[in-house]
Amino acid sequence: MDEKMKTISGVQTLLKFTYGLIPIAAGTDKFTNLLTDWAKYLHPSLASALPFKPSVFMMIVGVIEIVAGIIVLAKPAKGAYIVSAWLILIALSLLASGNYLDVAVRDLAMAIGAFSLAKLSAVTDQNK
Repeated sequence: MDEKMKTISGVQTLLKFTYGLIPIAAGTDKFTNLLTDWAKYLHPSLASALPFKPSVFMMIVGVIEIVAGIIVLAKPAKGAYIVSAWLILIALSLLASGNYLDVAVRDLAMAIGAFSLAKLSAVTDQNK
């Protein structure tokens, strides 16, 4: 493997672990709320429309995030698209609520990174 491919492979591996492990960690924290009270990020109209407590909804979200992270680790070319779309949906919800706009911008930037991982992984998969 030449130096250029080693560098590309290294970047792809770093992004794969970033976009695989962070959703797993955030998803797991939806059950413990050690990092934050995740329910406070829910759009108020969504929270009031739920047939159960917002904390239960966040646990469901946590399971989805954990699964998405596992898919990224196993199949980054596909899983990163899932994480990218998920982050965009979160950002849109935050933008619609008018709250946590800094987090919305961060999530959009992270979505671009996840999308980049998907594209990079597709190229590296072709070169294997």
